[in-house]
Amino acid sequence: MQKFNSVDELVNNTRPVDPIYCIRPNSIKTACGWFKNNFPGKILYAVKTNPIEKVIKCIAENGINRFDVASINEIKLIKKILPEARAYYMNTVKSREHIKEAYFNYNIRDFALDTKDELQKIIEATNGAKDLTLYIRVSISNEHAEIDLSQKFGALPGEALGLLRLAKAHSKKVGLSFHVGSQCMHPISYAKGIREVGNIIKKTKIVPDIINVGGGFPSIYPDLNPQPLINYIEEIKKAFDNLKLENKPELLCEPGRSLVAESGSSIVKVVLRKKQKIYINDGTYGSLFDAGVLNFILPTRMIPNGRASSKKLTSFSLYGPTCDSADFMKGPFVLPKNIKEGDYIEIGQLGAYALTFRTQFNGFYSDKIFEVNDKPIMSMYEKDNASSYLVA
Repeated sequence: MQKFNSVDELVNNTRPVDPIYCIRPNSIKTACGWFKNNFPGKILYAVKTNPIEKVIKCIAENGINRFDVASINEIKLIKKILPEARAYYMNTVKSREHIKEAYFNYNIRDFALDTKDELQKIIEATNGAKDLTLYIRVSISNEHAEIDLSQKFGALPGEALGLLRLAKAHSKKVGLSFHVGSQCMHPISYAKGIREVGNIIKKTKIVPDIINVGGGFPSIYPDLNPQPLINYIEEIKKAFDNLKLENKPELLCEPGRSLVAESGSSIVKVVLRKKQKIYINDGTYGSLFDAGVLNFILPTRMIPNGRASSKKLTSFSLYGPTCDSADFMKGPFVLPKNIKEGDYIEIGQLGAYALTFRTQFNGFYSDKIFEVNDKPIMSMYEKDNASSYLVA
């Protein structure tokens, strides 16, 4: 992977015709260090967020060597890059064939479930293995999340009681897990999830070996400014202590977006301007899914290209290169008033999901990835007057 000191240097040296993607290893190092210093348990990286080999290796090099995987192909990827790493198969719906392959071919011992049928599949596909760690995923409210994950996964608390008892009888260890939803904007969600876990413990008299608080830790965007991440950790610690368990379970978390969002940027070129609409060479079917489908407002800046940019800024909407009118990113995206065809734009906070969701629709696809060492446009970890964000 070719390296440059900055995005500006990269663009001025290569003058790319097609969109390119940038990875900042230093941002990943900072985020991994912060979680290692502050989260009171084991950290699993959610591979789906950004499965690029460079990112996986960087995360492992910075001390996080456990991975939340959702498919057999993600398991194969992790085991290819890091054969000794521990992968947790946390998708609650899996085929028998993939459960069997994961267990017998890739030494996977951690499986999530949210139904009796899934538990039965796991038991049968592993030939009644006695060395399993089974996680009952409990459905909780995702009211503070920008992306609700509660409809597809999770057993209702009443259903979780029986599942926990059954899993206890068929496994070496049991865990209770939940997910507050992606880009959770209030730490109270984690406390509510832990309280629900506490209710299940009281009713079943079963103290799990593990409590998994899932992912959902937020990143920062122009219109989404969460509380400091340390507030989320403190909320988790307080709620965990309030369970008043004599034998404390191990804590797990599954950050994805908060570990890698700041590390990625897409560099796009202006193809045409129509008043406040800018047509660019990447879009919803490329690396800008979050901006198009989910209406995330992403930080943008015009890259210096030998001409003076206007000090006056204005709001734009973006259109991607495909012939589909859904290839539209409403924004607003704030850029210099005099931006025009041929200019380059850096779009930040795309380390999470941008590469995962790319398609080859209409033949528009770019797989050009570079490494840069400059700072991201926005950062949760370098807020002014917020020392809790800095890595110790």
